[in-house]
Amino acid sequence: VLLIAHCSASKMVDLKRHEKEKTFLTSKGEQEAFPALQDPHSKELSVVVPSYNEELRLPVMMEEAMEYLEKRQKRQPSFTYEVIIVDDGSTDKTTEIALNYTRKYGSDKVRVLTLVKNRGKGGAVRVGTLSCRGKLILMADADGATKFADIEKVEAGLQALSPKPENMAISCGSRAHLEQDSVAQRSMFRTFLMYGFHFLVWFFCVKGIRDTQCGFKLFTREAASRTFSSLHVERWAFDVELLYIAQCLKIPIAEVAVNWTEIEGSKLVPFWSWLQMGKDLIFIRLRYITGAWSLESPRKVD
Repeated sequence: VLLIAHCSASKMVDLKRHEKEKTFLTSKGEQEAFPALQDPHSKELSVVVPSYNEELRLPVMMEEAMEYLEKRQKRQPSFTYEVIIVDDGSTDKTTEIALNYTRKYGSDKVRVLTLVKNRGKGGAVRVGTLSCRGKLILMADADGATKFADIEKVEAGLQALSPKPENMAISCGSRAHLEQDSVAQRSMFRTFLMYGFHFLVWFFCVKGIRDTQCGFKLFTREAASRTFSSLHVERWAFDVELLYIAQCLKIPIAEVAVNWTEIEGSKLVPFWSWLQMGKDLIFIRLRYITGAWSLESPRKVD
């Protein structure tokens, strides 16, 4: 297994992107280039929304998010934000739906990044994050399962972390407080898979974080630059590698309880997705141990 993990790994993180993925459409239909994460920030907050075939769920999430962000900007005129919707090679009308928000709010506030082919959720979040302008960067799922106003909770968790080496810190939304209720509603088999996954996460990769998979995470710009530059996993287990990288770099991490509701339409196939994630967890640890993967310095996207 050690040999397979080492030999099947690609050494470098692939940060290359297609020419079409380097630009976004303005509200006037013109093409403009995305900035780089290594550039100085020009917004207080960036929200990255990975979306794959989300034409039905995305509007509900975006309406809630934009209502919150617009109201906050009216209360706090110095607060500036952007939302980057990353269409991960969808086959439905996700990009078309997303562009409606660019037309409504303008491309300074809402930008759509359409990937030429499907990379996986981790790949979509990484490309979106590397195109951000925010001082803080929030990863938020397109299903709207987490109440968007709970960003204030994860912000408070981030601010409470001290010290922040080189201004690096991460605050993770967490559903761990809901675990007992979810166990009562799940089949014994799915409960076994859940606890088995938690054990593998703890044993191989991440200590002290009860819920690594909640899609509501807040990064300082410096922490995002450092962690996403080393991210290899592009599928469901990418959260675990991100937090593993953060712990290796001694980046402080907060875990904050958030309001969460299960939304129909999940792309996660219970047995096969858990099996894939289990394999990825084992390979993450083995590839770093054997030197097949290493922590890389931030670099610009090609």
